[in-house]
Amino acid sequence: MRVKRIAAALSAFTFALTLGACGSKDDHVLLEQHEQTEISLSWWGNDIRNEYTIEAVSRFEKLHPDIKVKCSYSEWSGYEARSQVQMVSGTEADVMQINVGWLSQYSADGKGYYDIEKLTDTVDLSNFSDEMLEFGRRNGILNAVPIAMNAETLYVNKTLYEKYGLDIPKTWDDLFAAAKVMSPDGVYPISGASKSTWLYCIAYAEQNNGKHFFNENNEITFSSEDFRIMIDLYNRLVSERVMPKVEDYQRFNLENLVYAGTIAWVSDALNYNQATIDRGSEVVAADYTVSDGMKAGVGWYEKPATLYAISRNTSHPEEAALLLDYMLNSPGWAQLQGVEKGIPVSLAARDYLNEQGMLEGLQYEASLVMENNTEISPMNSLIEDTFLIDEFINACDLVLFEKNTAEEAAAMLVDKYKENYTFAE
Repeated sequence: MRVKRIAAALSAFTFALTLGACGSKDDHVLLEQHEQTEISLSWWGNDIRNEYTIEAVSRFEKLHPDIKVKCSYSEWSGYEARSQVQMVSGTEADVMQINVGWLSQYSADGKGYYDIEKLTDTVDLSNFSDEMLEFGRRNGILNAVPIAMNAETLYVNKTLYEKYGLDIPKTWDDLFAAAKVMSPDGVYPISGASKSTWLYCIAYAEQNNGKHFFNENNEITFSSEDFRIMIDLYNRLVSERVMPKVEDYQRFNLENLVYAGTIAWVSDALNYNQATIDRGSEVVAADYTVSDGMKAGVGWYEKPATLYAISRNTSHPEEAALLLDYMLNSPGWAQLQGVEKGIPVSLAARDYLNEQGMLEGLQYEASLVMENNTEISPMNSLIEDTFLIDEFINACDLVLFEKNTAEEAAAMLVDKYKENYTFAE
């Protein structure tokens, strides 16, 4: 039955992947000299990530000639689709990179992945704080270990701000004041894609109402009045030219100096800002925007950028644990990966990168803003639901184009959300 499921999954779905064993040419000799155990590893990423991961796997195989690692990788969309099939059919890789949202999707009871705490003789978890490990727990079971942490962050072109005689913005009022100075030249103080803008508006609302968007039961705590506050903020940001409509957001306008800042993940610091830096601007990671007199970080969220997990169906948990520990904690892996997946959570990996002078630059600065902030909260992955985001932007547009008042749009938004979510009493 298991073989039939695998065959069906492979015949029903064809993806642009590279599948095969990783390692050097010398591994063929090792096959003749050792009785090898084969395990599998899967991840998503671009060509750069694929190349260094394959090289790192080769290093692992040389250290453990009795283990052969079969690699499976692709771009994100193909990886996500293939993983959905594999998780349902029980044919996932022994060790896999996962998105934090998959823990709730595939392991709400904590039994969807292998309990890594059963492998602590092999996986050194002392490199991770209890707080960090909590992100990988479901129902008290350690399903996955974070590789790095992530948070939406405000990146500001300091050079451009200084051109207009402005300081780095800290408050909402600072942004509106900056728009009055910059907008005559067609420059927006900040910008953001739809998800970033959605979370930005939630931060503002939470600073006003003192509530988290979701409670511990995954119920929405916001009222119609709270959504009105979010809608009003978005439309004020757009109408007063603090930021463009999300539909008009174009990343290249950062490089063209049309946007003096942007909201983006820590892990995307250079993806969004490197071209601007290359053209001579100094870009900095600003403090989280807050209301006057409020501590930075209130209303903002952090989450694992990505995690590693072991399949609950693995036939080789000890070998999988050896690979997992090498990926998380070894200098050999850290040297090749660097900060490409974010600033490592593992103390061993971070210490090595620090000794090598590899912890520097904008992404590291953004990571420090996140780590040094005591008010930032753990993110409920449901808050990234595209349904929530798209309906919010639609409601904002109804007001922006004067089809509804903010109160009417907020009430309709609540009704729409009730189709998929429960509201707290």
